[in-house]
Amino acid sequence: MPGLPVPEVLRLATEHGWDGVELRCTPGEPVHLDLGTAERTALARQFTTSGVLPLAVCSYLRIAEPGEDGPVLAELTAHLRLAADLGAPYVRVFPRGNDATAVRRLTAIAPTATALGVRVLVETHDTHRSARAVARLAAAVGSPAVGGLWDLMHTHLAGETPADSHTALAPWLGYTQVKDIASPEDLTPLPLGSGTLPLADCLALLPPTAWVSWEYEAPWHPAAAPFAPLLARPRPS
Repeated sequence: MPGLPVPEVLRLATEHGWDGVELRCTPGEPVHLDLGTAERTALARQFTTSGVLPLAVCSYLRIAEPGEDGPVLAELTAHLRLAADLGAPYVRVFPRGNDATAVRRLTAIAPTATALGVRVLVETHDTHRSARAVARLAAAVGSPAVGGLWDLMHTHLAGETPADSHTALAPWLGYTQVKDIASPEDLTPLPLGSGTLPLADCLALLPPTAWVSWEYEAPWHPAAAPFAPLLARPRPS
């Protein structure tokens, strides 16, 4: 729901029985790194009052991108502090690089994440599209402060079955993103259950207490149906 004010997001969530939301953290959105202390406190209060959890601060940081470690670690630290201020348990990052760089930086940031009470989750995405690839990073770091975010679409397109993905990532899994699409050639988001992704197989593997987020990529697919009306539709079991 790009650009939608937080109070409206919380109204939709509570009205339709959703327990949490992912927060896109980028300029132009209600949640961004330049929020001051008073703004962060006010946002945190809104989430607490509504009973809706700010599940994750979803950064666009590429943990393994080429370059010096310092700027990447500084930006990730800023995201971790924002998550802690808002009461979000996770910060999402993308890989976009090689294992050695990712492991080095994730190992370096783990003590800060632990101190702030926030986990860094590497999403199954781009250079590490499979759950096996992300699990390899988490295992190499070996810290509970670093884990994986299972994006079902990417692991499916990487050729993994849900069972394969879950087996690989379960020891480090933070939460799961689901969505639906028509085909590998058409990634326009669809209502859950109306596309080709193995949603039921994925959900059957998760414990009842697991967090599952419906990621609806409207900013990148302007032709997609408006998201808010879809919240009232029955969800697949």
